[in-house]
Amino acid sequence: MNVITRALFTGLLAISGLGLNAQSVDKAKELLKGNKIPEAKAEIDKVLAVEKNQKNGEAWFTKLKVYNAIAANEQLRAQYPDARMQAFEALKKYTEVDDKKLLLLQMEAYKPVNEIYQGFFQIGANEYNAGKYADALGNFSGALMTSEFMNAKGWTTLKIDTTSTLYAGISAEKAGKKDTAAIYYGKLADAKIASINGSNMIDIYKWLVDHYNQKKDAANTAKYLALGKAQYPEDLFWMTTELDNARESGNKDSLFAKYEEVVKQFPKNHLFWFNYGLETYQYATDTTSGKKAPANAAELTQRAEASLLKCLEIQPDYPQAALVVGQIHYNAGVELQGQTKTVKGSKPEDIKKRAEFRVAAQKKFDEAIPYFEKVEQDLGAKGKLKMDEKNTLKDAYDLLINIYQAKNLKDKEDTYTTKFNNVDKEH
Repeated sequence: MNVITRALFTGLLAISGLGLNAQSVDKAKELLKGNKIPEAKAEIDKVLAVEKNQKNGEAWFTKLKVYNAIAANEQLRAQYPDARMQAFEALKKYTEVDDKKLLLLQMEAYKPVNEIYQGFFQIGANEYNAGKYADALGNFSGALMTSEFMNAKGWTTLKIDTTSTLYAGISAEKAGKKDTAAIYYGKLADAKIASINGSNMIDIYKWLVDHYNQKKDAANTAKYLALGKAQYPEDLFWMTTELDNARESGNKDSLFAKYEEVVKQFPKNHLFWFNYGLETYQYATDTTSGKKAPANAAELTQRAEASLLKCLEIQPDYPQAALVVGQIHYNAGVELQGQTKTVKGSKPEDIKKRAEFRVAAQKKFDEAIPYFEKVEQDLGAKGKLKMDEKNTLKDAYDLLINIYQAKNLKDKEDTYTTKFNNVDKEH
């Protein structure tokens, strides 16, 4: 064979090969059209097994459609469980190698892409409803992967697929994969999503705060606290969590500074005022385990009483606040009583000083009485009480008994002793 003949023969072989490739793709398309899906799969797999066909856009588009058909067929999907993912990979390859500006995809109005997305989402929903949360997570992740690809290509204006993201997060959480759930929930929070399909998303933000709080991740805790507070500023969860964290830090100055911020933002919330007053007073008077009272204990006590009185101004029938205000005055009276023992001697000035302490103590007891009586007014005629309410009422009666013992008023002491003993019977 001469050189010219050999060259011509080689060229004919190449043309013949190209024709065979086109015929094979066409054959796969015809088989798919005739619903002979396994045969179409075998044909297109054979075409793409040839290295030179890897740049054939029509071949990849045909594979995309064939594998979509497999994924849509329950029997075939069980045989080829990764068919939809294979279809997605074929879609990506098609967009990489096609030199016709995705004409085939446009001619079908992007239907094959939607089939991938809808397939992932629907199977994910079915698995979620069946309680197969790990499997659901995989399919919702596939739906997200598809929607993100569509967005990257400019085929959709949807910046975040909120529904798939939400259900991927819920599926991960229900499957026990909390760190994975945090990734999906975090995407929603980072995008400042406040509601999905009319449902409020506040619990997503709260979940993230709790999750990162438990992991001692201060940066992410603060991040999602700020995002949650910005979306739902009136919810008390954010401030309560910040107070809890400040309390846990052990720094009382930080805690009280946070309380100042909280009561300024929620001036009508009696519980914040009560807790502020209670914690301030507890800190001012804590001498357990050999502790010394803080140097500014008197100022702290005044601040505590002011907060508790603010609580009672907002919620007059809040007996716990009345009890603590009464205790502040009662404890001051007990302390003054104790001062009498520090004054020794029988000189007139010594006798006078002890008398002054006794008078001052009685004055403090007198100031305490109305608050303890307020507790009785709020709870004494209430009927059935909760355990904490019973304890509050008993504490008020007990302190009244002590006061009237100190005053040597036996009839009053006996009255409140009887009431104390009858709390459990009557309430």
